[in-house]
Amino acid sequence: MMRIVTLMENTCGRPDCRCEHGLSLYIETERHRLLADTGASPAFMENADTLGVTLTDVDTVVISHGHYDHAGGLMAFAARNPDAQIYMQRLAGEDYFHGERYIGIDKRLITLPQVHLIDGDLQIDEELSLFSGITGRRCFPQSNLALSRRTGDGSGQDSFAHEQCLVIRQGERRVLISGCAHNGILNILDRYRELYHGEPDIVVSGFHMMKKADYTMEERQVILDTARELSGCRTVFYTGHCTGEAAIALMRPVMGEKLIVLHCGMELDVER
Repeated sequence: MMRIVTLMENTCGRPDCRCEHGLSLYIETERHRLLADTGASPAFMENADTLGVTLTDVDTVVISHGHYDHAGGLMAFAARNPDAQIYMQRLAGEDYFHGERYIGIDKRLITLPQVHLIDGDLQIDEELSLFSGITGRRCFPQSNLALSRRTGDGSGQDSFAHEQCLVIRQGERRVLISGCAHNGILNILDRYRELYHGEPDIVVSGFHMMKKADYTMEERQVILDTARELSGCRTVFYTGHCTGEAAIALMRPVMGEKLIVLHCGMELDVER
């Protein structure tokens, strides 16, 4: 059996849970107690306490990419549970910006002794594996264009080489977890098929389609084309956080029951 609980998301599914712009999932498998991301602040830990999730039992943490809204609660978690092993891409510690605003992680994180800075793919054990190396650009989320990486040589468009995805194998079931799918959910699925063959049973991911202004015709078409391709998969998709209500409203009529919206406090039906 597997259990997945949404500890943090942009919207509240329970009146006793806090919400913020961020994402954190608690996952139980036969061998592990995991966190996939830690939200933008320690608020996910309050929700864990409310939901009866014992964070000191967590043995593994996966940080999907180097943005504050996915690793902002990690220092507080590490103080409570210094034994959990933390996995992030080495490039997650670089300097990332949205316009002029810094959106990278706390630099202290990369010095923690329990942090594993990895380069590319990693097989953790028979249950857990990580993959990156997503280079396709089909239906690339247009909201990425405002995001940059800065180095000593200057600033340039973020390539999202710091993004990684978690694959959980439980018997014959496969679950794919991606924080924001900055590289595009279709390109992530292409990379999954290349590595694992077939399609996952469940995907939990933001789609990074949120936008404050109205969508252009091109942006609407990218969202609809993405929804049409996803609807042809056998996979059930749980989404939220950076997908945005407007994008979900466009995708739902196309995807029907294959698209389920995340909320804080929600426990996913992993057997469906």
